[in-house]
Amino acid sequence: MSVDHAAADGGDFGIFFMRHALAFAAKRVQQRLAQATGFMSGSNVTRLPLASSVLAIRHVFIRNLEVLAHIGVHGHEQGKMQPVRINVDLAVEDSAVIADKLDLVVDYDALTRKIRAILAAGHINLAETLAERIAVACFEDSRVKTARIRVEKLHALPGAESGGVEIERQRP
Repeated sequence: MSVDHAAADGGDFGIFFMRHALAFAAKRVQQRLAQATGFMSGSNVTRLPLASSVLAIRHVFIRNLEVLAHIGVHGHEQGKMQPVRINVDLAVEDSAVIADKLDLVVDYDALTRKIRAILAAGHINLAETLAERIAVACFEDSRVKTARIRVEKLHALPGAESGGVEIERQRP
């Protein structure tokens, strides 16, 4: 029904508008919920949760690691370092840690050192390449089942907090 028809039929335009606004809002809530839980309608991919007692999965993470990196394809990015923020979320095999020993868990400090080594190896053109290299480093530990990596260049876009990429990879 068009706006003109709603008014001509004696219908209340406010009610008509509100119904459509609510329908749109409900659809957005469904989309966001699906995105957050990893269950997208029409998708044949089911994301592995990052933590689950039922599936015996533990969530190991590195949050907001800020480092300087030689990264970028543009001329003004060549030959100088720029700040990058890295987030890593891992779904790892969960087992009861009876003994209080570091070798029984995925060591996020060791992973941080690997990330720093990747950056120290030299210039990287793309944030996507950096994210993929970090994912490969994550899978060096056989307990890691899924890795979600976010790389943000903090000075990439004027007026924006950051620009970057997020990937999710599962153990091959």
